[in-house]
Amino acid sequence: MKYYQQQTNAFPINYLNDLWGEIQACSFFTTNNLNRDFVNTKGFSVVFRRSGIAEVEQKFPFFKPYLDLALQSSCNAFYLNPLLLKQDSRVDPHIDRSLRSYCKTIEPPTLVSVLYVRLPADMEGGELVLKSHKRQLGEIKPQINTLVYFQGDLIHSVNAVKTPGNRLSLVCEQYTLNEVELEEIPQFTLESRVSQYASKKRK
Repeated sequence: MKYYQQQTNAFPINYLNDLWGEIQACSFFTTNNLNRDFVNTKGFSVVFRRSGIAEVEQKFPFFKPYLDLALQSSCNAFYLNPLLLKQDSRVDPHIDRSLRSYCKTIEPPTLVSVLYVRLPADMEGGELVLKSHKRQLGEIKPQINTLVYFQGDLIHSVNAVKTPGNRLSLVCEQYTLNEVELEEIPQFTLESRVSQYASKKRK
């Protein structure tokens, strides 16, 4: 993969409708728990190792088709989050390192996968912008049912959405960790502003 790639028509369209409904109905889905780069967004996050995939699928069965397709066999730790933007929402430039709260020395993910689940009609704004240092490598206009993969060490942002409606994507940071780093990552845990969920690290 050179910077990024796109896979169109990734799923049957009824799966996207189911995913939209399940995420909207999820009790953990609220004002985002992510950092201040995520302006006026909603979501929640699932942290897991490869050994925890079955537990993720048990608690969130609607994620299974996405995980089956999107997860790369070379990766062993993951940070999954549905991300909702509405009018005036944006994501400021950053490099993903969301597992850093568990392992301070962690490098950026090997790659990030993004599935576009729902978009406003005739959306203006909301493009995914990819950069390396100050050089722009791509500006991706979201398309429903397109799965985008990009290199995890790229600076990326989402332009402000200018139209009413919902821009929902399902994002997964995919990491390739060594044994010492992997020991610091929970097998499965959940991050949400409304969650009282607690998970012991399972070694």
